[in-house]
Amino acid sequence: MSRSGGSTGGQPLLEVRNISKRFPGVRALENVSLYLRAGEVLAVIGENGAGKSTLMKILAGVHEPDSGEFRLNGEPVTVDNVRTARHLGIALIHQELALADNLDVGSNLFLGQEPRRGWFLDSRQQKRRAAEALSRVGLDFPPETPLSSLSMGQQQLVEIARALASGARVMIMDEPTSSLSQGETDRLYHAIEELARQGVGVIYISHRLGEVTRLADRVTVLRDGRNAGELAREDMSHDAMVRLMVGRDLVRPHRPTRTQGSPVLEVCGLRTPAHPRQSIDLAVFPGEIVGMAGLVGSGRTEILRSIFGIDTPLGGEIRVGGGHVTPGSPVRAIQAGLGLVPEDRKHQGLFLEMAIGPNATLASLTRHSRWGFVNSKAEARRAVDLLRELDVRPPNPRQTAQYLSGGNQQKVVLAKWLALKPLVLLLDEPTRGVDIGAKEEIYRLLEALSQSGVAILFVSSELEEVLRLSDRTLVMHEGRLIGELARDRLSEEAVMQLATGKTN
Repeated sequence: MSRSGGSTGGQPLLEVRNISKRFPGVRALENVSLYLRAGEVLAVIGENGAGKSTLMKILAGVHEPDSGEFRLNGEPVTVDNVRTARHLGIALIHQELALADNLDVGSNLFLGQEPRRGWFLDSRQQKRRAAEALSRVGLDFPPETPLSSLSMGQQQLVEIARALASGARVMIMDEPTSSLSQGETDRLYHAIEELARQGVGVIYISHRLGEVTRLADRVTVLRDGRNAGELAREDMSHDAMVRLMVGRDLVRPHRPTRTQGSPVLEVCGLRTPAHPRQSIDLAVFPGEIVGMAGLVGSGRTEILRSIFGIDTPLGGEIRVGGGHVTPGSPVRAIQAGLGLVPEDRKHQGLFLEMAIGPNATLASLTRHSRWGFVNSKAEARRAVDLLRELDVRPPNPRQTAQYLSGGNQQKVVLAKWLALKPLVLLLDEPTRGVDIGAKEEIYRLLEALSQSGVAILFVSSELEEVLRLSDRTLVMHEGRLIGELARDRLSEEAVMQLATGKTN
């Protein structure tokens, strides 16, 4: 895909200077500045807690800054609420879309600002303006289309079209691809590039550095609420971005080749409900990290769910440590030495309203129980040890899980299974929604677990992650295990060829 050229000179469309913001007990931003030109895609990156969200909410009028100044087309402006920001042409596209499923697309585009003729809705004008806004983001269905009939990616584009219909000249996008398929992501990229060609300035926030290098004309990096640096297009390497984000070079130790022996996980003839005509054979050896790659819908998650017993397989055999595992029984899977870190940690991996101590020990309560009674002191000691071992911040076992960052929540989910000392750890998208610093911590943890002999089988949609972690990579296509790549043959090109069905 070709990128937009992006504006590279002239007066900034939007400029903020020396923005500071404090909340009770927290300095969120201190003297942060950035500028955006018309037709430019500016990426704003940083670890969780770096101040990105606070800065974007200030730009969109959600928060007022304590100090600093705004300029729009070189003129000083005041942005003190959302209505003012919208009037100035600044729109924030939230990660969670704010659309009404019970309305059609045209009604969503003009909700709260419907064109009128006297006291009545001017439906003809609304339809015309809606069609124009939809065409600007590459959507060709009629405005009368029910929103509920659209995919998540199409709804994301409708949200962008709504901002355009209200006259947005500055578009702020917060992790816009977090819940999109690869095809939907590609369509969003194309729409962003088209917006830049039309002169719209785009501020793009993402933890996925591959997206940043693909889309951005320039990168502004925040660290601990301050400007950490800026990178032009030609300087935008992965390592350069990471160095600015975390304030140091990340050391990536060489991992020795695993010593294989007898497999600790064996799957023979596994047929999942999602792909009943395909059967899967795979093996994972002690201390080995095996990645599963493939496009969305290829069947990777379904394999993990069937191995762990969440879904009952239609056929096949699963063995852990040489012993047969009863299909369709997570309890038996856990007893056999399996652990599963699910893709959706908030709904499937954690009790968000529970403290992180009990969350971390939940799967291992029987180890702290006698005659049906839990030894609460022993459980609490184990929780403290786990939180310290995984460097969960804050390491307070009474801290409620919902208030942790994504990376620390993921560490608590990992702690829950590590307390059981599993033979095999299954992970589905292990670093989704996690910033780069926490990613590296999780990578180091997984590598340390493999060195201790734990076998790891993980699914990831991020090819960079697959390349970073895998000793071997299994590639799925339409429910079929289409190929296997050893570490010395592993590349993005090789994975994508297999993932799209090419075998020669």
